[in-house]
Parts: sequence; C-alpha cells; structure tokens
Amino acid sequence: MNTRIRYGGLGLLAVTGMYTGVWAYFSPKGWYAHFPGFGLSRLPQLGPYNEHLAKDTGAMFLALAVLTAVTLRQARDDRLVRTTGAVWLVFGVLHFGYHVQHLDMYGTRDQVLNVVTLSALLLASALLVLPVAPVRRDGPRPVRRDGPR
Repeated sequence: MNTRIRYGGLGLLAVTGMYTGVWAYFSPKGWYAHFPGFGLSRLPQLGPYNEHLAKDTGAMFLALAVLTAVTLRQARDDRLVRTTGAVWLVFGVLHFGYHVQHLDMYGTRDQVLNVVTLSALLLASALLVLPVAPVRRDGPRPVRRDGPR
C-alpha cells in the first residue's frame, strides 16, 4: 500500500467520525431522526430514541475522529497508522455484522446503501492495517565489478 492510499483512507475515516460524532453528540434527536442525512433516515427503524445511547455514539465517533486526525498528521508512522486502522477495523467489523443481520427492516435502497457505505469504511480500515512498501530513494545499487581485495 502506498502513502496516498493511507491519506485517503485516513481522510475518509476522519470525516466519517467527525460527521457522525458532532451530529450525534450535539444534536442527538436530530441525528436519530435523520441519520445518515441526504433525505434518508435509518435509526427510527431500530427502536425508540435514547439520548444516552445517541450521545455515547457521538462521543465514540468523536474519539475515533481525534485518533484519526492525529494519525493523519503522522501518516508516515507505520505503527500508528496500522493501530488506527485496527481500531476502526474492530469497530467496523462488529458494526457491519450487526447491520447485515438487520437489513430486513429497510427497503432495497437502504439495504444496498447500508452494505456499500459500511463496506467502504471496512475497506478503508483494512487497507490501513497493511504495511507501506519501502520507498527506494537512492535508486538501484551499482554492482561492484572489481572483485574481492
């Protein structure tokens, strides 16, 4: 994996964390009624509104966003990037697993969008766990032809 993919994956995850986190924490009723936005609404089908759960969800997404923003500034730190990717991947696998088991409560459009968006976040997270290929700055090494001394 290369550094551009890292920046893209981290950027996607940071924006997702901020978008969801700010909305859920600072406007929990609005988030519950209208998430993910864009004329769609996926949360009322899952059960009654719970302010505590909504704010906790917002806090968790904000924490992920902060971790990801810090990592984005240090995207060349392989260990930090891979750890951030692993954290998002654990969340993403469990989150995706829940949603695919409960797709029956949505129409076809929301089923497809749920799977596509959650898969994209999983893919971004999984790519971050991969190591970056080493960069050769000095080009190939010249072959010595003078033999042993």
